[in-house]
Amino acid sequence: MDANDKQACAELIQTWGLYRDQGKWPQLLATFVPDGRIAVSWFSGSFRDFVHRSRQAFDAGQRSKHQIFPSIVRGAGDRALAETNIVILVRQRIADVLIDMTSHARFLDRLERRDGRWAIFERAAIYERDRLDPVEPSPAFDKLFAATDLSVYPEAYRYMAARLVAAGRALAPVVYGDGSPHTAQLYARYEAWLEGA
Repeated sequence: MDANDKQACAELIQTWGLYRDQGKWPQLLATFVPDGRIAVSWFSGSFRDFVHRSRQAFDAGQRSKHQIFPSIVRGAGDRALAETNIVILVRQRIADVLIDMTSHARFLDRLERRDGRWAIFERAAIYERDRLDPVEPSPAFDKLFAATDLSVYPEAYRYMAARLVAAGRALAPVVYGDGSPHTAQLYARYEAWLEGA
């Protein structure tokens, strides 16, 4: 894999974040292959369905910001793996308290070159740590979380999970975090795929 291919893959990952945050749905769809799949905290399935659900949330006024750092890209022929540090920022109202959620995570991507163009084939978000903060100091915020048992959620995505549940949304069947068997299996599967399996 040459430097131009690595640059194309890295730029694709950057543009994904811009299109997702700005609600540019046709452009966002084009970052993945048509049969692409994605697994994040709140969704696991086809990328087309992810875009549809993201658009519904966007149209309902829910916004997020993805800060995407430089990617590490490795390739073999028309296949590539990329790992990218990200920070996800979300503002949301929970029980009349305006909060900011900050989640540190990584995107692990399988990319393919089809008809001379790179696109993402599969993405999994791997969560590392997160936090919730009130936008303004508020005794209501303290009461909100004093009444909530957050220990039921893994530490890597504890507050992401709490805000999703508070918004009436379900967690994906598998949410990846460092140290879990699911995450180790994910890495092994991606590596085997890069090697041609």
